[in-house]
Amino acid sequence: MPTILVKSGGEAAMPEWQRYFAEYAPGLAVRWWDDSSVAPEDVDYVLAWDPEPGRLAALPNLRVIFGAGAGVDFITADPTLPKHVPLMRMGPAGATQRMGEFVCWAVLSLLKDARQVALNQAQAKWKFLDPDYTAPQAPVGIMGLGNMGSRAAAMLQGLGFPVRGWSRSRKALPGVQCFAGPEEFDAFLSETRLLVCLLPATSETRGILSAPLLAKLPKGAGLVNVGRGSHQNLDDIIAALESGQLSGAVLDVFETEPLPPDSPIWAHPRAIVTPHMASLPSRRERAHYVAQAIADLAAGRPLANLYDHARGY
Repeated sequence: MPTILVKSGGEAAMPEWQRYFAEYAPGLAVRWWDDSSVAPEDVDYVLAWDPEPGRLAALPNLRVIFGAGAGVDFITADPTLPKHVPLMRMGPAGATQRMGEFVCWAVLSLLKDARQVALNQAQAKWKFLDPDYTAPQAPVGIMGLGNMGSRAAAMLQGLGFPVRGWSRSRKALPGVQCFAGPEEFDAFLSETRLLVCLLPATSETRGILSAPLLAKLPKGAGLVNVGRGSHQNLDDIIAALESGQLSGAVLDVFETEPLPPDSPIWAHPRAIVTPHMASLPSRRERAHYVAQAIADLAAGRPLANLYDHARGY
């Protein structure tokens, strides 16, 4: 019987994982990540977000590594990662819908100053806030127009936001003013009042959300980062919030996760911090996605959503 080790969710989540996998892949043995009774050579698959360095290399018969989320940064950071083993990112259909919902919530939260509303409520302070803009007056710029960005763009248009998009190569999306390449990047930023980052993690995108980029946005712009923690320079973002160059930020990803309790962004009055939850599918959805991939592998069908080590995404 093939075996999958599951780390995601911790040991307390194992009964739930086992219940869902029993429904979708009844011939699969589902074991906890640190189950000492499982011999390394008996492991066929793993489902994890942040495996400790060296652990995957110690599994000699590993057939597929399943990332527990759309990003696999914490997996590829392992210098001993067995790159000959397919690394599959999590990508069930529901993930794009969840991301679109989160981006809409984040953008509306910035538009309506939800952080200040929450602070006022915590202090039992009845204070009227007068937002400067409505949706049609606040162009949203999305960096990254893949499946997630495309879905978010469509949903934002439904709320009345003008949507602009930037990508490395030319894209065409209904109703979206599209920009491409470095030569059009500044023009994209110049009229973007609410910036959403949905870029992949590459050497080119590392640290992109830093002072030089933020200075090119209209003063008082808002920032939403649902891409990768490696995209953002947190010190520069805090400085931009302090100066008023940014009026607010919603940050869902961080270079160190969990975000340390002493990080100053936790308590910043212009920032909303969320725990990397933007597009995370339910455990049922993820179990179904992994079970389907295992069935595809058994049937000789190609796996989808594989990480390309050469391209870095």
